Amino acid sequence: LAGSENGDVIHQLEHRISRLEGVLRLNKMITESGGKIFATSGKTADFDGTVENCKEAGGSIATPRNPGENDAILYFVKYFNTYAYLGIKQSLIPGKFQLPNGAQLSYTNWYSNEPSGRGEE
Repeated sequence: LAGSENGDVIHQLEHRISRLEGVLRLNKMITESGGKIFATSGKTADFDGTVENCKEAGGSIATPRNPGENDAILYFVKYFNTYAYLGIKQSLIPGKFQLPNGAQLSYTNWYSNEPSGRGEE
């Protein structure tokens, strides 16, 4: 009986999560790529505020690691007609960028002559 009850609870939770994800997708607040969920509040914030909001939600600021993840972030940029902060920072070498932990980027998709650090990368 306990196993059956656990199965019922799991099924109910899966159903609830599915419904909540549906509402968020409908409101253009989440998208997915490669099993990762990308989300936004749709509100304007500065970089530090964005990092903090992501942490509070149990995630981290988006860092595109492949074209699919880049497209997931671009989805929000286009929908909200704004920019997006990324989990990338300028290194000690001007014009070179890295992950916040100092690791080298394994994926980039910069425009020509970018990154310049002027917000049009």
